[in-house]
Amino acid sequence: MHTWVRKGIALAVSGVLTVGMAASLPFGSLADAADEDIIFQAEGEDLDGATTWTDIYGQQFPGYSGSGFCYLTGETLTFEVEAPEEGMYEFTTRSAQILDKDGREQTISINGSEFMMKMPYSDTWTDFSFGIHRLKKGTNKIQILPRYGYGAYDTITVKKADLPELSVSPTLSDSKATSETQGLMNYLCDVYGKHMLSGQQEIYGGGHTESSPNGYSGADLQGYETEFEYIKKNFGDYPAIRGFDYMNYNPLYGWDDQTTERIIEWGTERNGIPTVCWHINVPKNFANYELGDAVDWQKCTYKPDETDFDTSKAIVEGTKEYEYVMLTIKTLAEELKKVQDAGVPIIFRPYHEAEGNTNTNGSGSWFWWGKSGAEVYKKLWKQLYTTLTEEYGIHNLIWEYNSYDYSTSPQWYPGDDCVDIVGYDKYNCVYNRHDGKTSGPNEDAISSTFYTLVNLTNGKKLVSMPENDTVPSLENIEIEKANWLYFCIWYDNGSDNFLSGTDKNNPETLKEMYQSDYCITLSELPDWKNYKNGGDTPTTTTATTDSGSETTTTTTGTTEVVIGDVNGDGVINVVDAMLLKRYLLAENAEDATYNTVWDWNQDETCDVLDVVGLTKFLLRKD
Repeated sequence: MHTWVRKGIALAVSGVLTVGMAASLPFGSLADAADEDIIFQAEGEDLDGATTWTDIYGQQFPGYSGSGFCYLTGETLTFEVEAPEEGMYEFTTRSAQILDKDGREQTISINGSEFMMKMPYSDTWTDFSFGIHRLKKGTNKIQILPRYGYGAYDTITVKKADLPELSVSPTLSDSKATSETQGLMNYLCDVYGKHMLSGQQEIYGGGHTESSPNGYSGADLQGYETEFEYIKKNFGDYPAIRGFDYMNYNPLYGWDDQTTERIIEWGTERNGIPTVCWHINVPKNFANYELGDAVDWQKCTYKPDETDFDTSKAIVEGTKEYEYVMLTIKTLAEELKKVQDAGVPIIFRPYHEAEGNTNTNGSGSWFWWGKSGAEVYKKLWKQLYTTLTEEYGIHNLIWEYNSYDYSTSPQWYPGDDCVDIVGYDKYNCVYNRHDGKTSGPNEDAISSTFYTLVNLTNGKKLVSMPENDTVPSLENIEIEKANWLYFCIWYDNGSDNFLSGTDKNNPETLKEMYQSDYCITLSELPDWKNYKNGGDTPTTTTATTDSGSETTTTTTGTTEVVIGDVNGDGVINVVDAMLLKRYLLAENAEDATYNTVWDWNQDETCDVLDVVGLTKFLLRKD
């Protein structure tokens, strides 16, 4: 590829901008496809009273293009991009950041909507992505704002986004998942990328009182059903997914608010899909707490700054913190077992929103389970996963991890082997608007966040919106190509009415969504528990080697599994052995996702022994 250096003209798919300090750049056109990158040079010109940098206070940065670079201290870098059509575009910079080894927040403004990303430390020129953003057809004003800033910018590239295909295998992390759970996973994977499931969180505790926040009172009052009757009355049908909270089942002030019974009723009698979060509390004064003692709810919390509970000790056997967590899991397992016995699977979202604000040490966490940082959190998650599945035999869960889209967020991810869905909680009703509004419902589909989470697992996991204020509009979803698996509006509480408050959701937008073919509501759900013959009854299948020999294998659930047939072509040969080796290396050894097809020796572990066994089998047969 040739690189052309030109000023004032751009006719390329990628417009690369080389800028001087606080430069106000001519606009670049992305209209006509060409093989060349077009570079705008701005060095040497005194634009907006700023000058070009060639070092940062004496520290040299060799390798910059042109005669210098831009270092943002208090200025704003502004340029314009001429987009041939409305759609999604990727923004990448060649940059450096030497001020903060923990990363430094950088802010990009797209037509007035601001997005913040943390630029990692780098003392050499490094590619940094500002993500995927929506541009309107025609002229778009782009700014990199100083704010926390202090980043050095050599080039900026804007190009049409290459969005990945949304196709996820229904293989669950729990190989012993119940047939109903497999059936639900089959259904979720089938609709992903094509439809969005509607969802609504119920209020926990005692339900709504006589002062119902969204207009119900007296004979119309439905208690826990308030939001759901509001949806049915105004939009024509109930949501497909109902959100529950196991907060009140705990060893402290625990009481039975009939959540388990409502989950079972929703999944059996109403054929709805339940999702469950877990605002599990700890005593505020944990040092003086005796295990098993009752504690008034006002003396409990899930906030990290209101308790002396040491989360780092919760994963260490023999500590009081560990024993307390084991008590909470025991209480939880008792309820989950009832749901499992009733044949109802759950989208389970424990220890949610752990990272809070961008960090890895717990300093930005909103909950006690994140206060000791990313490494402790991942161990806490796996402790819960292992204890529920192995000790208590709970196998009706589709595990949903709550992520963020910060540069530090990948460090919090527990791993493909214990996660099935990655979720993002969307609360942004008053900012980040593509149309420049600063208040009211934000109906953007936040495509940049969606595809950041898709890329978090290389597209191997479903991506959802398990909590939200404003539901994205159909138009924005179509333009932004952000096909979230489901949304789930938080409940009304009188002060923040997430469903019925017009500052959070436009009723007409919600009505259009609920009544569209794109959105799936309760009455439109199939018998998802048996979707595609979901079941855990083994069936016998065969595959052949290149030499014609047959090997017999078994399947679990609805997906035909032929051990060793890695590429699924019905023939076991050297290609499968090569692919198996490549996949295991790519999955990073012990953290590899368990895949029955890869497990040649059927020891429920995918490792080098499977490669050796498969290779020896092929050598013997051939």
